[in-house]
Amino acid sequence: MANFLLERTVPLPLAEAWRRLTEWPRHAEVVPLTRVHVTTPGPTHEGTRFTARSGLGPLSFDDPMEVTVWQPPGDGTPGRCRLEKRGRVITGWAEIEVRPGPGGRARVVWREELRVRFVPAPLDAVVERMARYVFGRAANRLLRRA
Repeated sequence: MANFLLERTVPLPLAEAWRRLTEWPRHAEVVPLTRVHVTTPGPTHEGTRFTARSGLGPLSFDDPMEVTVWQPPGDGTPGRCRLEKRGRVITGWAEIEVRPGPGGRARVVWREELRVRFVPAPLDAVVERMARYVFGRAANRLLRRA
């Protein structure tokens, strides 16, 4: 099992940081070799399901997720989203929080716990470093793009 935490402070209002992080199809724009398909009608709410398909050809896998907590930010109040990963290859959860930061900026906290099937426990540290890199880069790109 790999656990990681990402924190960013960005010069965006809470609602805009939230929108950029929780428009699920946008994740495919910033994660290489990944497509995202939302399988439930919008807008996002508790119970929304989507699948990220990553890889090339026969070396691809699905990462189905369900939104289990959906609390968008209000007028200066934090927002929180929790995703449960329910795939055959990847399980675990992710939480995205957007809260007020210094100087009117948004503070983003992304926590994730991943279990990758077929990867032995001694390689958890490698999975954690790779996941932190991939998701950190994705978060940075999502937060920079309008």
